[in-house]
Amino acid sequence: MADWNDKSIKLGDYKFFLILLSHMLITFVDGRGVDQFMKKRELPMHEGTVKTIESEDGDVIDCVDIRKQPAFNHPLLKNHTVQIKPHAQSRGIDEAENNPNMLFQSWHKNGECPEGTVPLLRRTQNFNHSRRSYPAFLHKKVAQLNDVNNPSNHEYAQVSAVDGNYYGARATINVWNPLTNFGELSIAQIWVLAGDGNELNSLEAGWTVNNGEKKTRLFIYWTSDGYQSTGCYNLDCPGFVQTNKNIALGGSIEPVSKYGGEQRDISIVIHKARSNSYSHSHFNNNDGNWWLQVQDQLVGYWPSSIFTHLAGTSDAISWGGEIVNNQPNGHHTSTQMGSGHFPNEAYGKASYFTKLGYFDEGNNVKDPENLEPFVTRPPCYDLRTGKDNKFGVFFYFGGPGYSANCQ
Repeated sequence: MADWNDKSIKLGDYKFFLILLSHMLITFVDGRGVDQFMKKRELPMHEGTVKTIESEDGDVIDCVDIRKQPAFNHPLLKNHTVQIKPHAQSRGIDEAENNPNMLFQSWHKNGECPEGTVPLLRRTQNFNHSRRSYPAFLHKKVAQLNDVNNPSNHEYAQVSAVDGNYYGARATINVWNPLTNFGELSIAQIWVLAGDGNELNSLEAGWTVNNGEKKTRLFIYWTSDGYQSTGCYNLDCPGFVQTNKNIALGGSIEPVSKYGGEQRDISIVIHKARSNSYSHSHFNNNDGNWWLQVQDQLVGYWPSSIFTHLAGTSDAISWGGEIVNNQPNGHHTSTQMGSGHFPNEAYGKASYFTKLGYFDEGNNVKDPENLEPFVTRPPCYDLRTGKDNKFGVFFYFGGPGYSANCQ
């Protein structure tokens, strides 16, 4: 009898082990984490919420009174008056991207935010909220900074326009869902920059995939002190003022491009709005706001008052891809950049940026010239530039990461 009890205990332990193992296999498959829907439901509602919408993919959207959004907790925005649209629209800014390839946020299937509110995504543990890093071309300027702000585990494939006087940037970005490992991310974005070192100001927008999530998300980021203590993703801290009730920053976007199939793009513009009373030596806090446009919609703005160097104009712009390489298993990560395929595979297979442009002093969109390419490790991720009548200034970028040539 004692022997049978011993065996029963051992059998019970074995069953428990199998259950635990199966749970672990379900949670992480091929380096991708399963979405944690229950944790999302447990997160608290945003202050000022008048309506909540849960999408089919598990995202929870709070429709928040526009006057109670996080921006107005910033000490420099306590008495700020919301600017619904720019005083003067830049030429080319209202270029609508209404075409069959337009992307969609699935939460709209289950409802819309009322007028006078803005959609805020409830934060989850699945999103990588780590601080951003310096764009690659700036690394040589900030070598004196510590490794936290100039990390060696960030890799890039990008182009940059430097030493200019820019009033904004634009691009159409091909959208994919690259494989990412837990604790890593893959990004395609625009950087609008001014200053350097601890005084670097940066405005950023694009798409990202985090922590093995099977969703591609729209994101923004900002900093006014070289990624030290200011700034954040999306509306996670006071700063960006949202005016649009249809686009949730941090929300998932769909559908994404298919290898050898239909390609999906997103048009992003960041531009400095000015009135006719603009003076080159002086910027009014309202007239100098930096506006974000996604597809054909103005989303909101970064007030110029929260910046130092970007209270004026930008002196550098970058476009391109970025990944985090934590070297899992002691070798280069298999986190993909772009489509996960190299630029030489070209359209339909490699990810791309098209219609690169910058805004000049006259609010005109210009083609950037003498772009400086930068690729951290070409055997892992690469880049190929070009220009034609259809796509304007463009480049293909990306790669698979770990391979026989990328160790």
